Amino acid sequence: MLEALGYAASAAKAPLAPYKFQRREPGDHDVVIDIKYCGICHSDIHQARDEWGSSMFPMVPGHEIAGIVSRVGAKATKHKVGDKVGVGCMVDSDRTCTYCKKGLEQFCSGGASFTYNGYEQDKKTPTMGGYSNITTVDESFVLRIPENLPLDAAAPLLCAGITLYSPLSHWKAGPGKKVAIIGLGGLGHMGVKIAHAMGAEVTVLSHSMKKEADSKRLGADHFYATSDPETFKKLQATFDLIICTVSMDIDWNQYLGLLAIDGSMVVCGVPEKEVPVGAFSLIMGRRSLAGSLIGGIPETQEMLDFCGKHNIVCDIELIAMDKVNEAYERVLKSDVRYRFVIDMATLKAA
Repeated sequence: MLEALGYAASAAKAPLAPYKFQRREPGDHDVVIDIKYCGICHSDIHQARDEWGSSMFPMVPGHEIAGIVSRVGAKATKHKVGDKVGVGCMVDSDRTCTYCKKGLEQFCSGGASFTYNGYEQDKKTPTMGGYSNITTVDESFVLRIPENLPLDAAAPLLCAGITLYSPLSHWKAGPGKKVAIIGLGGLGHMGVKIAHAMGAEVTVLSHSMKKEADSKRLGADHFYATSDPETFKKLQATFDLIICTVSMDIDWNQYLGLLAIDGSMVVCGVPEKEVPVGAFSLIMGRRSLAGSLIGGIPETQEMLDFCGKHNIVCDIELIAMDKVNEAYERVLKSDVRYRFVIDMATLKAA
């Protein structure tokens, strides 16, 4: 076994602290990665604090992993020692179901193995995430990071990037399409960058005007404050695609009214409470309300290649490992522009 060092939550109310554990030795098709950076996703906080009611402890969070290959299994061919690679939200799936065969491993009917707070495919071995110095992952779930992208700012692409790329691609954002992004946070700012690179006309819908300058810098064409009632009158029946990245309670019916005929609103954020939707919000414009969950392995690689082509990375604040608990509190206050990334060179044993 490989000795690993990370930071873990020992219980739902406990702060993250240094934690020693073991990774498996590489099998024939495994890759060992020296983790250099790991992004902090809001879902890390939800799960570390058992806010979704499905947490297992001790838990090493982290599914925005960027690092360097240090070993490969005897039959592994997809990566070599020294490669820049990443690992996102999944480390395995059953690979035999209809969805896996279509490259939609995130919907694996046998149950995907998520990078942490889950189980390997044996359904017994807990998975541990990227707030650590090393990991062992099957080569098929390890992604190539383009050489021109810096590892630290590329790390959040493995979750934030694919979470927005997937619906933008699926609903065909591009030239001639009007796309609105609700919220300019860790997810939303990636949506602006990617939609702009795809050639869409991009609008940001945010509660206040304080991020207007940032949105324009990131590639937005327009910016509106949703706290102003005039916004919903002015933009009525405007957009072909709206992507909601926020997890706060908002009135989806108001936003559905901003869709043009045959427009779609796609939900990526997860509100704490169920959101009521009126039938007339949908039928009066043949509008659609949909959801999207990350992307499969082929699409995640496609996203990384797209970002490499367009030089897209996340706007990040790099932090030391021992600042992770402070970073969690700042995420909850929206006090980051726009993603925290942990520098694993700062990881030390207690």
